Amino acid sequence: KRVVKFDRHARRRMKWRNITESEVMFVLDNPDRTEDTDKGRKNAYRIVKDQCIKVTFRTTDEEILVISAMRKKIGG
Repeated sequence: KRVVKFDRHARRRMKWRNITESEVMFVLDNPDRTEDTDKGRKNAYRIVKDQCIKVTFRTTDEEILVISAMRKKIGG
């Protein structure tokens, strides 16, 4: 299993957006969907209650580097 690391940007975003490490790990382990983005990155999405959590990350053979995380309210 790969080691998960968080870069400084991700830590700041998580703090500002009140997203926990365990929420990020849950999204990475159980995504509803993933997509490739630019610069070799991927986005993982997971619906949790009435919110969608998006985690942007990059993988190597040794690690998963979390680059950013955000949450968005779903519905009204």
